[in-house]
Amino acid sequence: MKARFPVPGLERITFDPEVMGGRACIRDTRVTVSLILNLLANGMQVHEILEAYPYLEPEDIHQALKYAAWLSEEWVVPLSPETP
Repeated sequence: MKARFPVPGLERITFDPEVMGGRACIRDTRVTVSLILNLLANGMQVHEILEAYPYLEPEDIHQALKYAAWLSEEWVVPLSPETP
């Protein structure tokens, strides 16, 4: 069962347990958000990514970055150990 990300502005981010193990992908492709982020982090320019993956669009790259920014704001609250 595939799903789109429920946050406005991230409609191109999709999840499907049958594709790439359910990791966040770009528009139902097998291109993961983490791949895009790793390419950018290692110095690849947007135009180079678009040349390497001609089925991607500039907005796909933009939404991958927005998704990463959204994730970085997630709060992880540690659970306190139970006391007797």
